[in-house]
Amino acid sequence: MAGRADKGLIITTAVFTNEAIKEAQRPGTTPIDLIDGTELSEKLCDLKLGVRIKVKTIKEFEIDTEWFNHI
Repeated sequence: MAGRADKGLIITTAVFTNEAIKEAQRPGTTPIDLIDGTELSEKLCDLKLGVRIKVKTIKEFEIDTEWFNHI
């Protein structure tokens, strides 16, 4: 890539190791942008590319300790 590009881009559906992140930011080399699976998913959702966003209701429960204390 050296001498042939101003910047690189690597995309994964997984995560990058610390060593990969360090290498992508190493001084004196062509910069490389890294996009991991989480960031890729967020970008696809933001741009509505290849995804359908479904609204799901999440129920949250709390224990009623007083009720249990009276039984």
